Amino acid sequence: MRMMSARRTAEQVATRAISAVALYNDLLERIASENPRLNAIVHLDPEGGRTEARAADERAARGEALPLLGVPFTVKDNIWVRGQPVRQGSRLFEDFVAPEDAVAVARLRAAGAVFAGITNCSEFACKGVTTNLLHGPTRNPWNVALTPGGSSGGAASAVAAGLAPLALCTDGGGSTRRPAAHVGVVGMKPSAGVVPHPIGFAEPVFGNSVIGQMARSVADVALMLDALAGPDPRDPQSVVLSGSLARAAADPDPAGLRIAYSRRLGLDAPVDPEVAACVERAVHRLADAGAIVEEADPVWPAGAGESGLMPLQFAGLAALYGERFRATPELFDPDIGQQIDAGLRTSGAEVARALHLREEAYRALAALFARYDLLVCPTTPVTAWPFDRLGPATIDGRPVTPRGHAVFTPLFNHCYAPACSVPCGLTESGGLPVGLQIAGPRLSDAVLLRLAAAVEATCGYTPPML
Repeated sequence: MRMMSARRTAEQVATRAISAVALYNDLLERIASENPRLNAIVHLDPEGGRTEARAADERAARGEALPLLGVPFTVKDNIWVRGQPVRQGSRLFEDFVAPEDAVAVARLRAAGAVFAGITNCSEFACKGVTTNLLHGPTRNPWNVALTPGGSSGGAASAVAAGLAPLALCTDGGGSTRRPAAHVGVVGMKPSAGVVPHPIGFAEPVFGNSVIGQMARSVADVALMLDALAGPDPRDPQSVVLSGSLARAAADPDPAGLRIAYSRRLGLDAPVDPEVAACVERAVHRLADAGAIVEEADPVWPAGAGESGLMPLQFAGLAALYGERFRATPELFDPDIGQQIDAGLRTSGAEVARALHLREEAYRALAALFARYDLLVCPTTPVTAWPFDRLGPATIDGRPVTPRGHAVFTPLFNHCYAPACSVPCGLTESGGLPVGLQIAGPRLSDAVLLRLAAAVEATCGYTPPML
């Protein structure tokens, strides 16, 4: 039962072939066995979960066949869950209890899903590895000496290890997609506004962050997203996405799709040769399956790499937490403190320049999508690295900054585009998972999931050996 798909689980619960309570208790045993070495889940509510599971069994007895009936899901530690401690990985929120559910949590519960726990994240979800002063580091189930990345590393580790089939995350610059790539699961950042998020903590990244989804299959991500999508008048970015995403993901035929294959996303960024080879093999399989693949890069404006846009995050963190940082710097992760300090020194003109740069980047990506349906590139230029480091020191022999591993994901947040990481194989030397990133124009989520399903069908899925 532990690696069963969400769709199959819901069907089994609805037909009373399995009990949601038995499923939940089995999950608790799995968490008790595996979580101590992974530190993926940082809060459980066993009695609350059993109550929700019993309610799912009662719904099944009444003949209700909800799309996620009895399916457990985890929630990242920066998304509100009513009555639960939600801390953003920060000592500032050590005693905070969420007064209500985030819209995404409420919608999953309405679809029959069962809350399974809170997953670890970096402080304020603003760091590329998953560690914080409250809970410590999360480990990668493929190798516990390695990081699952961040900031949604707890969610990724939990899904890969079979601690839950579904995970709610956030993605403000790749925080869902990169960890998914590092543990070999599917991570989706939907188009901005598809999943409304008007209830919860203030967002430091100026509207870039969206509610992300993780699962072990494209079909489960699509099923989850169908339950989450829909407008909310309280969210100014909220949009209507027509059609069934699950139906789109059930059609893994890429024939006729015009695909731009970008080796480095038009950036001067090194890529590990084994990662590049794995991605290229996946792209060739898509071409063999009928996709129309051409090499093409977005032509970004000067300075559009992550460094040119980071002032938005720095300034946002400073606006939210600058005064507290000045008063009690010891309460903050030093790496987050450096970002806040940079934000306190960021001028309004620098923020305005970054906002203008974001608009130019949006137009550059739109120009590419005038010629292609979708774009594919590596999710990350490197596989997972030791958990006690911010990032690899070098990639393909070139020195990189601590964010050198994160270069291929943030621009899609700045451009409001959907993007998804799909496992595309393992490296030959280390046997570690590699992710292929698929991106498309805003609201092309269904077409994107169709191609993601094609990648999955041609590349397969390999779980970690636990």
